[in-house]
Amino acid sequence: MIKMVTVDMDGTFLKPTNEYNRSRFEAIYQTMVKQDVKFVVASGNQYYQLKSFFPEIAEQISFVAENGALVISEGEELFCGEMDLELVGEILIFLADLPEVRTILCGRQSAYVSQETDPVFVDYGRIYYHRLNVVPNLSELTEDTFFKFALNVPEEMTEEIVTLFNQRFDGEITAVTSGHGDIDLIIKGLHKANGIQLLQKKWGIHEDHIASFGDGGNDVEMLRHAGHSYAMSNGSQVAKDAAKFVAPSNHDEGVLVIIEQLLDKNQSEKA
Repeated sequence: MIKMVTVDMDGTFLKPTNEYNRSRFEAIYQTMVKQDVKFVVASGNQYYQLKSFFPEIAEQISFVAENGALVISEGEELFCGEMDLELVGEILIFLADLPEVRTILCGRQSAYVSQETDPVFVDYGRIYYHRLNVVPNLSELTEDTFFKFALNVPEEMTEEIVTLFNQRFDGEITAVTSGHGDIDLIIKGLHKANGIQLLQKKWGIHEDHIASFGDGGNDVEMLRHAGHSYAMSNGSQVAKDAAKFVAPSNHDEGVLVIIEQLLDKNQSEKA
């Protein structure tokens, strides 16, 4: 019996066009409501961007945003991580010696980029961060609660940069990749599975009754945690190794295909 569905967005729930089949999902969601199945969006992206995909139901569903650093459930903030300002400063100093890395500093109120950042990258960042402010200097920011760095590097350097940060800041942060040269620096232990566990406590749902969907390295903990975990056929090998099953690709609406099957099985088990 499935009682909670958690979905990554890019490369998973969303098609390559950055959209999803809204009419098909609306029918699925109504069935989920009838069966009291919780729907959770679990993504590395900003909360304000994620909720824009679900304008009609954003206050009814839950979001594990920023790779678990921010958890909003049915309009209520359950958790907000906080990176020590001294650590933020140390990371910024370290980044200053890596000119090939483009940086977004993520906070509760907004995300931020330096005014020296390539405008093309700023436009790219606005796709995932609907609140993105250009500021003179990231190191001078103190008025927000910061919980993540979002980096972009040449794709062939991804693993090298991930290893570099995990070695330099071992025990303080974790560097994870979501593909296409995108890397998140997250507070140690604040991954998607941690956010999902907070929601489990709220609703009294065991992980055996969770179905999770993902495609990248930042989905690994979530996929390992869920009793029913699906890596997308278009996903990375690390996601497939962590998951119990493989779903059809995001191009083929694989998440919706599998949820429909799971809800049908729920119904038959109740009969």
